[in-house]
Amino acid sequence: MNKFVVFHYLSKIMLVGSVIFLLPCVVSLYYGEIDCAISFLTVALTVAIISTPLAIIKPKNKQMYTREGLVIVALMWVIYPIVGAIPFYISGEIPSLVDAIFESMSGFTTTGSTILKDIENLSKGMLFWRSFTHWIGGMGVLVFAIAILPSSNDSMCLMRAECAGPQVSKIVPKGKNSAMYLYLIYFGLTVLTAILLMLGDMPIFDSICHAMSTAGTGGFGIKNNSITYYDSAYIETVLTISMILFGINFSIYYFILAKRFKEIAKNTELKVYLLIILIATILIMIDIYPTYDSISKSFRYSIFQVASTITSTGFATADYCQWSMFSQTIIVILMFIGACAGSTGGGLKVQRFIIMFKSAKKSIKQTLNPKSINIVTSDDKLLDITIVHGVHAYLIIYLGLFLVSLLLISLNNIDFSTSFTAVTTCINNIGPGLERIGPTENFSFFSNLSKIVLCIDMLLGRLECFPIIILFSPAIWRKRF
Repeated sequence: MNKFVVFHYLSKIMLVGSVIFLLPCVVSLYYGEIDCAISFLTVALTVAIISTPLAIIKPKNKQMYTREGLVIVALMWVIYPIVGAIPFYISGEIPSLVDAIFESMSGFTTTGSTILKDIENLSKGMLFWRSFTHWIGGMGVLVFAIAILPSSNDSMCLMRAECAGPQVSKIVPKGKNSAMYLYLIYFGLTVLTAILLMLGDMPIFDSICHAMSTAGTGGFGIKNNSITYYDSAYIETVLTISMILFGINFSIYYFILAKRFKEIAKNTELKVYLLIILIATILIMIDIYPTYDSISKSFRYSIFQVASTITSTGFATADYCQWSMFSQTIIVILMFIGACAGSTGGGLKVQRFIIMFKSAKKSIKQTLNPKSINIVTSDDKLLDITIVHGVHAYLIIYLGLFLVSLLLISLNNIDFSTSFTAVTTCINNIGPGLERIGPTENFSFFSNLSKIVLCIDMLLGRLECFPIIILFSPAIWRKRF
């Protein structure tokens, strides 16, 4: 392990990260919230002062391998949410440190679960900060840093460790260029969403905050009633389409810009993703029709909730806890499926389910005819066996962590539905769950132990387990021979 290069990169990224606290500081000053502005400025200066020395001193040995990339990613995602919690805490707007860390972790990991009972009681600066953490965390803290830091051959090591999904492909040869293209697309779609929301008579501040939350598929709103507050079919339509778009692998948008339409046409994951949304929407729409007695309203609420859940955004226009068990079950299933690999969405990812299905199909054929040669393909390409094994390994680890978390949460003696969906929604970065953590509720009643467990689940879900697990492996810190 090249420890010096790890801390050098951490310091550089933290130095870049100190700048992001200045934006909510400016917002706070604009609205005359001096105490709030001082909180952000204090954190920005403190982080900059601490990180500058190691960021300036260049390591003699600049070699970076996958292990260094994984450790940098893991440490960065542990440090950032903790630092991001400090403005909440020192401003007094979230007086509990554990609650502040929970809110910050939920923001950066784009989970969207909250401990706040009265969201509208927060200052404008803090409301902006909550949504901004979604925007930064959606594409990735390190992808953001790579996009603006000087070019490095080590960029892909970091991107490979941070980007979600069973396979990470470079849209262009250099990691830095990939990061820049990703963020340009990300920024463009965010601005477009904000403009469209403004055209629906949503205030500018509200539009920007909701656009950032949508882009990061996080779901932090600025109203206690979430999107229901606006009661606008137009706004819901804009957000529904935006959520679905941000749940698509971002390489698709690069292919569109590069006019590589054949790549899009044969993308199996995109087709399955859209098909799941269509089927889930129709099933829920038919099921809730008696409740609303209107096809248009049933469709409006069902497609919004389906898009919000499968992309792990977590916005709500209806209390789906009041729907039938059939519709609630579909919602929970969507929580596990998640969005496409390479998107800002959470969940297990559609690509993994495709690989699992094809792998199972191969195994059945092999059992029926042992002499036959069966291979697993994706988009007309032969899948490396290591990818298939990686998916299986990830699912085993995911299930093990899920069960351990559920066992720890059960110490609260809360009903099973609440406990089960609390773990489900946090490890899949969804936001709301069922029963006591439904779309109209919050996580404030959980014990500090449970909140810490759920914070770890959020982190494991965002980084897909491996970087965090490897961080605590003694072998990773040994010297390279």
